[in-house]
Amino acid sequence: MDKIINKIKKKIGNHIAAEKAYIKKLVFPLKLFPIKLFIYFIYYPIKIAFKLLLAILSLLWDTISYPFRGLKNFIKAIFISAGVLYMIVSLFVIVDYLSKEYGYIGKFICSFGVDNNLEEKVVRIVGGYSEGSGFFISKKQVLTNFHVIADEPSPKIIFPDGRFTTPTSIIGDESADLALLNISEEYPGLVLEFLDPLVLYPNEKLISAGYPLGTEITGKATVTEGKYIGVRESKHYPVRYIHTDIDLVQGMSGGPIIERCGKVVGVNTLSLSGQSLFIASVDILSKIPNLTDQNITKIQVDPSISPEEAVRAFYVYLKARRMEDGFNLLSEEYLKKTDFDEWTGRFTDILDVEVYLSEPYENTKDTAFVKFSTKNWNDGEVDYHFYEGTWQTTLENGMYKMLRSNIKEVESPSWDWYYN
Repeated sequence: MDKIINKIKKKIGNHIAAEKAYIKKLVFPLKLFPIKLFIYFIYYPIKIAFKLLLAILSLLWDTISYPFRGLKNFIKAIFISAGVLYMIVSLFVIVDYLSKEYGYIGKFICSFGVDNNLEEKVVRIVGGYSEGSGFFISKKQVLTNFHVIADEPSPKIIFPDGRFTTPTSIIGDESADLALLNISEEYPGLVLEFLDPLVLYPNEKLISAGYPLGTEITGKATVTEGKYIGVRESKHYPVRYIHTDIDLVQGMSGGPIIERCGKVVGVNTLSLSGQSLFIASVDILSKIPNLTDQNITKIQVDPSISPEEAVRAFYVYLKARRMEDGFNLLSEEYLKKTDFDEWTGRFTDILDVEVYLSEPYENTKDTAFVKFSTKNWNDGEVDYHFYEGTWQTTLENGMYKMLRSNIKEVESPSWDWYYN
């Protein structure tokens, strides 16, 4: 054992001594050191390159001459050549496939998990007149189609986990079919980014998401794939459209369409016979700064006019989730038996309220007869309830307020209930 250790030490010592001698020869005399260093920087790269060239030529010669050294070598060369040719052809096929599926090879790398990530970021947009889909473009803004929220002053935004909220304000552009819903809470984890500039490849796979048939079908957003066909535009429309072969259905309007790396390239807007159009992301970005509330339906109620208008205002406030305004329409007498938390707790699942009738009750001056329905969100499904009855009001500080009610639920009303 000692002999082996001594031998190792001797070899190490010889190696160190050789290195010292080499460094000493390189450095001294000092006046020649810069010249030596310059020559070595030129000499060694040339030397290495020359040896590499000789090795390549030698390998090339061996490769060319190998099949002619014997019959066995010739047969082996045929099989090897066939294998190499197969690998080259396979590589071209793979590159062609990736180009068609992902646009270019780089998108293949970033595409894993995009589908699952997308279905967790698309929200439902639910109102009394229409339903659709939407997605966050900033931590407090949800984008959707204008036709999804048309005539609806207070649509609800339902998150994938079942929670919902009401926008504090809405702006849009009816001609461009775009609407932006502003909320008070922040959801930075749900934000989707736009692809800017918009660069897509022929037949590139795109992914769309939305809620088909709205709340009629439960569960997560539906994710579908299709091919990019081209960009379409018309002088009759102020935006350009991404044309795909994706087959959308009602309820998916307002949802995003993304490329394989998860960037938004458009908004679901129109589908016909298996062909769909999506508002192009570049036009969305240019339109957003100019969106206004000009054509947005506003809530217009005045509880001071009459008892029936006060009752209508009361349910409109519930519809809009303006709970403080609704609570302020409760009379002093009514407030003796409730407080804000208890009262608002009765309506936590209400998505929408539709008032069909609010009129004076018989010959009374302080009571209104009302018919209305509620759309409730329970365990990921919508329930509809129908009610009718009376609200007695009282005039306080120039405003009619809710005093006592006699409201009953109507089971499965017939069609004439809505009109009589």
